[in-house]
Amino acid sequence: MAQWAVIIPADRWATERLFHHDSLTVAGLAGVQPAAGDEVLLVAGEETPQVVALGAVEAAPARRGAHGVPELVVNYTRRSFDEPVPADELKLAEPVAQVDEELYRRLAARLGGQSDRRTWLVSLDLPIEAATPAEAVRQFWSYVVELGPAELPTFVSPSGDELAMQAFVLGEEANLDPEEDEEDD
Repeated sequence: MAQWAVIIPADRWATERLFHHDSLTVAGLAGVQPAAGDEVLLVAGEETPQVVALGAVEAAPARRGAHGVPELVVNYTRRSFDEPVPADELKLAEPVAQVDEELYRRLAARLGGQSDRRTWLVSLDLPIEAATPAEAVRQFWSYVVELGPAELPTFVSPSGDELAMQAFVLGEEANLDPEEDEEDD
């Protein structure tokens, strides 16, 4: 089993931060093909690389992307999007590169992630005028799809501590208190 580092392209990274996926598909390199089961450091940021997740290469045949370049499918095994590990020692000249096992293990050991899972209450409240509850639900989902995470604040709090509620927009904590905005002026 080999160890690899894969850079998540910036546009895909933005999507990964907003939506939960079980796997990540990225363009591979001609002639560089990790094998099924190989371990992967998933890296965000080419300028200042940070390890944001660990994964394993999927045991599926290589697919070809739009330009005939093989696609690499990596299944997530651990995520730490909100607390990435700085990886300055990763000198990546290519978006897919084999890394030394010792370096892989050192960076993987520093990566937090899913060990401290807890239950969260997540809500999105929209006032909707409708003739029936079913129509209100249809309009709700239409608004969610149309406006999405860029315009709709989502509220999250630890289960049992609803007073600790925080608002998030585009996956980042957001201050929605207009009075605090006025105080800053």
